[in-house]
Amino acid sequence: MSAIDNATAQQGASTASKKRFMIRMVIVLIGGMFLDGYILGIIGPVSGRMTEDLQLDVVWQGLIAAAALIGILIGSPLGGWAADKWGRKPIFMFDIALFAIASGMQFFIDSPPWLLVVRLLMGVAIGAEYAVGWPLMAEFSATHLRGRLMGAMEIAWYGGFMIAFLIGHLLSEYTSLSWHFILGTSTFIAVALFLARLGLPESPRWLWSVGRKDEARALAAKYMPADALDDLQHEDVRKGSFGMLFSKAHWRSTLFISAFWFCAVTPYFAIATFADSVLNQYGLAGGLAGGVGLSAVALAGVVVTFFLIDKAGRRVLCVPPQWLCAVVLAIIGLWAGAPAPVVLILFLVFSFFNAMYTTLTGVYPGEVLPTEIRGIGTGFAAAVSRVGAGIGIFLFPMSMESLGAGPTMLIAAGVALLGAALSQWLAPETKGKTLTEAASGYSH
Repeated sequence: MSAIDNATAQQGASTASKKRFMIRMVIVLIGGMFLDGYILGIIGPVSGRMTEDLQLDVVWQGLIAAAALIGILIGSPLGGWAADKWGRKPIFMFDIALFAIASGMQFFIDSPPWLLVVRLLMGVAIGAEYAVGWPLMAEFSATHLRGRLMGAMEIAWYGGFMIAFLIGHLLSEYTSLSWHFILGTSTFIAVALFLARLGLPESPRWLWSVGRKDEARALAAKYMPADALDDLQHEDVRKGSFGMLFSKAHWRSTLFISAFWFCAVTPYFAIATFADSVLNQYGLAGGLAGGVGLSAVALAGVVVTFFLIDKAGRRVLCVPPQWLCAVVLAIIGLWAGAPAPVVLILFLVFSFFNAMYTTLTGVYPGEVLPTEIRGIGTGFAAAVSRVGAGIGIFLFPMSMESLGAGPTMLIAAGVALLGAALSQWLAPETKGKTLTEAASGYSH
């Protein structure tokens, strides 16, 4: 074999090896988001049997249902800080191990306080996964595929929620399995993900950001796309801190990713969580079909975004759909006598387009922040989003009861309107840009 043929063969082997690695990385990263959707979706179908068995009052029911969200609120900023300080890899392994242990404890829970603690720990682990998973996906992805690969994580979340809801419903209705086992099914997924993560490398971009340049170059050459090493070497070696999120160079990025995420998820979590009662308010059948129907349409919206994001760009999928959702929610709120089929169509339109721009809530943080604060910034934004989700879930039923469906929908429209206006002002276009170029967008 000639020297040219040998070099070509080695290059082909290297390309194939990088492709296999990236497939593995994508699977284990989207698996983390799948777990988040799964643990939130699985608890609804078993809540009746769990409440009866543990003799839960309404306070305990609310606390246990919200425990994972509270845990995410805690775990996201802590995980992001740790990932920027000590690296992506240790947090990447620790969070899935913590999740597997906490999830496994659900098989043996026999008291409300212990169930609350376990669900809280699972949320902490998922919060850390938010703060490290999206940055890792951004840091290893090729520029032309980055949007789709990060969007795939959002597909996994919606898919996990819907699949868990279906599995929980089927196992509860048609088997004699205990609610402990049904909740504990997330353990099997977590253990498989832990094993699949063994041996994965540290992020070369993080290594470069802390001055370990030789290690960064070696790992980039082995695992990253061809354009990544050149871009990597344009990054500055700089120590990150929480305060940098609010510096002159980065406050716009922090404001945008946090407030945009907050406004995107607050109406969705409230409406999707109480889909049954919302649809019933408008004379529509709820139950399994209503909850799964809204989730399925949302999943379709994410899938459409997945295919368009690296072709159409970020802004066109972020800004116009938010204005549309604000208008749709306002119509529902103002049109008190709207026919039930029209209301259903409007809710489905909201679910579809809300999911489209919600996909960008996971993409933008990894792109607009530099490596040294990418973890803590993503974690901070995720925590702010979970405050919004918690507020929506907590206040929504009270608003429906005291103010009525119309005013409640107008409040939701106001939140969507705020997100649309903010995004119109601050949402950048990062399509086709390297991470270094995207992260410098607000700084120059």
